[in-house]
Amino acid sequence: MKRTEKSMQRRACLRALTGAFALGCVSTTESSLFGQDTEDAVAPPATPMDLTKPQTTRWQVGVNIDTPVTFTSGIATFPVFMDWPEQTVAVTNRVVEGRVGNVAVRDLPGAKQVVCTIPRLTSGGSVRVEFEMEVVRQPIVAPEDTSDLVIPARMSREMRAYMGNSPMIDASHPSIRNLSRELANDAPESAWEKVRHLYDVVREKVRYQEGPIREASDALKTGVGDCEDMTSLFVALCRNAGIPARMVWIPGHCYPEFYLEPRDATAARGELAGQWYPCQAAGTEQFGGMLEARPVLQKGDRFRVPEQRTPVRYVAEFFRCDRQGSKAPRVEFVRKPV
Repeated sequence: MKRTEKSMQRRACLRALTGAFALGCVSTTESSLFGQDTEDAVAPPATPMDLTKPQTTRWQVGVNIDTPVTFTSGIATFPVFMDWPEQTVAVTNRVVEGRVGNVAVRDLPGAKQVVCTIPRLTSGGSVRVEFEMEVVRQPIVAPEDTSDLVIPARMSREMRAYMGNSPMIDASHPSIRNLSRELANDAPESAWEKVRHLYDVVREKVRYQEGPIREASDALKTGVGDCEDMTSLFVALCRNAGIPARMVWIPGHCYPEFYLEPRDATAARGELAGQWYPCQAAGTEQFGGMLEARPVLQKGDRFRVPEQRTPVRYVAEFFRCDRQGSKAPRVEFVRKPV
């Protein structure tokens, strides 16, 4: 499948940007992180949610496989929700049906996958692996006093992963570097206001418009983009300013986070000295805080997954097998609220 076609599938579920709890899509083997079709989206609740309070949602995540041919060496992977400072996840039920060799959980920096191995499945066979998960997400409130926050002077190995280029985030592109230099000349003194200035520039220069995935520099050049493109541009500008930044992926949407530290802060071993702060590049204005019901699926934009040769922008569903015959197995990945 061409990248444009795949990106349009992903964009089909990006209708509701904020406020209402929706989405949760059923996707097929080659569909992407967000799902396949707007018809799969879940309608918003009749009563608006109070997003200033913790939100509890329940999700069904998994894979269903039916095959008209015998195949061997099958592997299916899919991302699942994980704990973050603003959310906790509990598995409430697990279903494994069919000739599944092993079901394991793989932890990646910023993401978690379920990995299902299927040594052999004969013609007419089927496999079902599904998890029910309860996710409690806390609202994030922007800090009242930001005067003590600074850009980190030294980058730990963990922080360096959120600097430089990533897939579709071409932070080193001349147009982005030129804009970064221009913005640096009149940047506010405080670190918080510097990031806020970058945020405002992205929202001023790029108008929301759905379409194929763009490089960050393309969004800047054309002046249009959706939540992915606007988030990519914000992340690229932050990184040029020496500020670690990353993408946050939730069902049907994404937004950025930036990292700042308290002045003279010293981190304990294995802990960060500072904190990640969210903002909303596309949609209603939210800076430093996030009122959102949909759970976080993963955070990052340069993942290394064993099944892929090069770093990927996000951890998507994956299936591979050695089949015997011309027909292919039918693979359906599931991620939907229940």
